Amino acid sequence: MPDGGESARVGEPAEVGDDVEHTGETRNQMLQRNVGELLQALRVAQAGVQILFGFLLSVVFTGQFHDASGFEKTLHLLAVLLTVAATALLIAPAAWHRMLFRTGRREQILRVGNRVVLVGFGCLAAAITVTVALIAKVAFGSVAMGLVGGMAVLLFGLLWFAVPGMLGGDQRRRDGH
Repeated sequence: MPDGGESARVGEPAEVGDDVEHTGETRNQMLQRNVGELLQALRVAQAGVQILFGFLLSVVFTGQFHDASGFEKTLHLLAVLLTVAATALLIAPAAWHRMLFRTGRREQILRVGNRVVLVGFGCLAAAITVTVALIAKVAFGSVAMGLVGGMAVLLFGLLWFAVPGMLGGDQRRRDGH
């Protein structure tokens, strides 16, 4: 994952020379650090996924769930499926690292892992959005569901995707690309 001084498209590892990057790291050291940073980011995201998943699984066993409308049950199942997808996508790079760490494939793990993690973040954002929209629907009705869901889409879209895209564009402009 690129950090402060590195220039790359969002979700892509930085392009560096084969020998030594501007930080003084060798390519192998940079790849090792970037994989470590990716795995650390996954640890943070995984806690949120686990909490959401536990909540969604427990809802099914409440009396109120059995009284929910077909639409509400469908939204709940959609949230569960999005959480399952987020879980699979966000854990995959850690599994790949464990299976492939001695094969010299760090660059591939990093490149594909970054893309998979971005899709996983999208699934997580969608799962959280559907969950809070469902809660708003049950508590306050359809209008609240639309407002809360729309606000969540905006919040995630801006903070998780638009801002990093803008920051990446700023860095490319400063670097003259």
